[in-house]
Amino acid sequence: MINKLVIFGVGLIGGSLALALREAHFCKTVVGCSRNAVHLQKAVDLGVIDSFTLDPAEAVRDADMVLLAVPMGAMGHLLQQIKPVLPADAILTDAGSTKGSVVAEVEQVFGADFSRFVPGHPIAGREKSGVEAAIPYLYIDRRVILTPLPHTDPQATAKVEAMWKATGALLERMPVALHDQVLAATSHLPHVLAFALVDTLLNMPQREDILRYAAGGFRDFTRIASSDPVMWRDICLTNKQAILDVIAAFQHNLGEFAAMIDAQDGEALHNRMAKAKQARDNYVIAVGSTG
Repeated sequence: MINKLVIFGVGLIGGSLALALREAHFCKTVVGCSRNAVHLQKAVDLGVIDSFTLDPAEAVRDADMVLLAVPMGAMGHLLQQIKPVLPADAILTDAGSTKGSVVAEVEQVFGADFSRFVPGHPIAGREKSGVEAAIPYLYIDRRVILTPLPHTDPQATAKVEAMWKATGALLERMPVALHDQVLAATSHLPHVLAFALVDTLLNMPQREDILRYAAGGFRDFTRIASSDPVMWRDICLTNKQAILDVIAAFQHNLGEFAAMIDAQDGEALHNRMAKAKQARDNYVIAVGSTG
């Protein structure tokens, strides 16, 4: 049970966590904090949080759990603001899509031996953002990856795990570097591709006709290009090398497809497409079998 949960960034991720914990009766009080009073008042009106403050230092007083759900670029300044008043027994965790950069920020502000920080990343989301998009069942049967460090307090990790389990999430642990490599390939690259595809079409002279006649495939492939540009800008900048590595691998593979098309090598194209189709079909079956 959490007595006071403080959420910095009451949007889809933080708001859905608050709603899920309310339904599970796992948290007594939820306090929100950001720079936007109108946004926070809406969160109160929607029953997502109990109260709010614009002062980070005031927010964390008497807190026993603090979630950082702000854009990656805002982490460092926020950590500096809460450090002087963070309760000695409070647990700090986050919901960032990259872990190496957050760990570096926390170590820079709190010191390399700070043991009450439990890095985390809920693998859940929607193309919609903001507290209005928050739903209490967002995390049911969705993975939440924790990346505790060797010096992380095991009790702190256990409490963060218990919090996420109360939402119905599936907990996994992973090393920080591996997390950033895996997510660069499975999440960050697809978002970059979706944004880049839409941007490419907008720059084509026949863009109006292209968009007018775009069918379901375009809509499905580019759905995630409706995601928050601020969040994804920061993810690209904070997971730079892993994303560049996977972009390079994709560009190489795309070049091979271009060469096969140019050579009119139908057999090679078919084989590569069939291989990809089988892998995608197997993935869908596996995901379906695990809920």
